[in-house]
Amino acid sequence: MYNENDKSRNSRMPRWFKRKNKKADRYRPGELSDGNEDESDDYLDEILVRSMETDPCTSRNNELRIFVGTWNVAGRSPIGSLAVDLDEWLNLKDVADIYVLGFQEIVPLKTRTVIGAEDPKEATNWNRLIGKTLNDKYGCPWLTPMITRISSDNYHYAPVSDSNRRASFSSHSDIPLRERSKTVREMPKVGSKYKLMASKKMVGVFISVWMKNELLRKYCISNVKVCSVACGIMGFLGNKGSVSVSMSIDGTNFCFIAAHLASGEKKGDECRRNNQVAEIFRRTFFPRSPGDDDNPHPLTILGHDRIFWFGDLNYRLYLEDNLARQLIKKHDWRALQEFDQLRREQEYGGVFQGWKEGDIEFAPTYKYSQSNCNRYSGGLPSRSGEKQRTPAWCDRILWYGKGVKQLSYFRSESKFSDHRPVSALFSTEVEVVKSKNRRVGLQSVLPTMLPNDQIGTSRGNDEAKSTLLSLMVKDIEESPRHMHKP
Repeated sequence: MYNENDKSRNSRMPRWFKRKNKKADRYRPGELSDGNEDESDDYLDEILVRSMETDPCTSRNNELRIFVGTWNVAGRSPIGSLAVDLDEWLNLKDVADIYVLGFQEIVPLKTRTVIGAEDPKEATNWNRLIGKTLNDKYGCPWLTPMITRISSDNYHYAPVSDSNRRASFSSHSDIPLRERSKTVREMPKVGSKYKLMASKKMVGVFISVWMKNELLRKYCISNVKVCSVACGIMGFLGNKGSVSVSMSIDGTNFCFIAAHLASGEKKGDECRRNNQVAEIFRRTFFPRSPGDDDNPHPLTILGHDRIFWFGDLNYRLYLEDNLARQLIKKHDWRALQEFDQLRREQEYGGVFQGWKEGDIEFAPTYKYSQSNCNRYSGGLPSRSGEKQRTPAWCDRILWYGKGVKQLSYFRSESKFSDHRPVSALFSTEVEVVKSKNRRVGLQSVLPTMLPNDQIGTSRGNDEAKSTLLSLMVKDIEESPRHMHKP
């Protein structure tokens, strides 16, 4: 704790510095002085003492806008014309600070893709399209894929580390070496406004997290990690499961989980989905690694401060098909929600107890008849070769934790797949802990301040003072923002 002894010791430091300069002058007799040495030294003394006095740590909350979206794309590859649909889904007129996008079935769920080696091609294509869409209004959008060098299905952004600000990134220890991320260390480029922070693919489940470049300068982003949990066929294949991203923004920990749960509308299928949620909670783990900073990060999902769970959760309606379609025609969403499986399971304590979801004021998002069609599959009269499915809100976004406010919750009208994309915009608090004034590390500044060939000269003293002041300012500006919670 700061006390009078500290103040006395701090005030002696500038006097020691002056004595060192004067001592050096004895070895350079005959050098001229500009006559303002005392005035300059007094001014330097005042700045040194003021900068070295450390006030108690203060904590304040900043607000961030986070966009969370989910889309089952039915195994289709992104195409250039999809940019219009993506623009509508991302709602770029109401810009966010962070975009967290979850996809399902970015590859067809066939035997070859489920049990074969991971192919990063589709993840790369989606990231390129997302990057172009987000940065379309800023700089050179087509430069974005080259700048970020998106070449892996498990990508992490890591800025060039300096003395006080760094982002440490690692992946799940169980991920095979061939799937490990190819970390690219680079500074944000002028050509793009959003930077890819993390990206992970498991078969068809895919997550992509983008952040404004200016946030990388404003906050300390650290401990970005990914984890995948496969709980599909036989309980361990990746046709169903989750991919998750954990990250710290200053003093607040975030976790984003993109999931694809068991399909089916038979009785008991909801229990399979509940069990998969429990497995994802149990098996998602973000281990510590040598590259982490000094602040411990959460190891499990529920250890985070703010948690967002989204995806094709596949919960259906406890309602006959014709009755469901009648309510949909009336746009009576409140009455339809009374039969929603997920809401019922939450009430009964089967899953997601204590989690929140905004009011659903849009039509069910699944299942549409085919691409470029705005008609639900099935119904009467039945059509040949068409699957009979009761429309349902399969695509959902939930959150858990304090300091989160949902600003909007809506679906988009892209006809790219048999699902409609869903998104939510959140305002969330980020805890920033810092000192009002930083202590300057003089032990590292002073020994390197005076070049040997300038010691004792008037020019050398002026340059030394200028160097010291610039180093002090740099030290203050670059002092670590991310500190231990009190």
